[in-house]
Amino acid sequence: MIITTGEHCAPAAAERAHALAAKSGCSYVPRNRASMAKLAGQYPGEDILVVLEGGARLHRPGEQPMAFHPSMSFVRAKRLFKGEKDTMLEAAGVRPGDTIIDCTAGLGADSIMFSLGAGQEGKVIAMEESLPLWALLHEGLAYYASGLQAFDEALRRIEPRHGHHLRFLEQMPDQSADVVYFDPMFRDPVLESSSISPLRAFANNSRLEETAIAEACRVARRTVILKEKLGSGEFERLGFRVLGRSHSKITYGVITH
Repeated sequence: MIITTGEHCAPAAAERAHALAAKSGCSYVPRNRASMAKLAGQYPGEDILVVLEGGARLHRPGEQPMAFHPSMSFVRAKRLFKGEKDTMLEAAGVRPGDTIIDCTAGLGADSIMFSLGAGQEGKVIAMEESLPLWALLHEGLAYYASGLQAFDEALRRIEPRHGHHLRFLEQMPDQSADVVYFDPMFRDPVLESSSISPLRAFANNSRLEETAIAEACRVARRTVILKEKLGSGEFERLGFRVLGRSHSKITYGVITH
């Protein structure tokens, strides 16, 4: 992957692109007003992350460009601010001050909700195995501006980390988080929004390992939670208790201590 800036580059964007390249181990390429087509021709087959004022945009050959956007988390957040309950936060039993590990962050929609639920004293670690998605998430959480201060503050509190969740969990001490969350990419896709479908080009669609769930149970003080399709067999295979009936094809299962 190469990292560059928008066509009309501000000095701050160039500094961010340099810093992200150093942090990720990728190459920084000055844009010099080159078109994306020209850059793609110069670096055939490479993913290109474009650092922008309000986040970043990710280009992959043969795929539609993908920009960071909070997607449905913004709608869910506004409902939460009105005093309505969020199904995921209720299922996970999230409390203010909680430490939460989102093992499969993607573009962070659920991490954002966990950050809102845990509040200013809480901590959310957003794990993402895909380097391009992690880079997009890293810039979006730090620089996306929704115009809603409490929402943007929740983004800034999230700590995005790159790596496989199992390797990370294995390094965590016993009972060092309150909630550990998994939202794996469904291998049999349901009808998806335009914001979710592009993730398939980057995400790992392997099914969860029993070892990862065992490590999550060791690390979690209270709850391990899984988002999955009803009838997929994953809740039974991995030992989760499904919470009630759902009108949606997607629901949550928990393991509690």
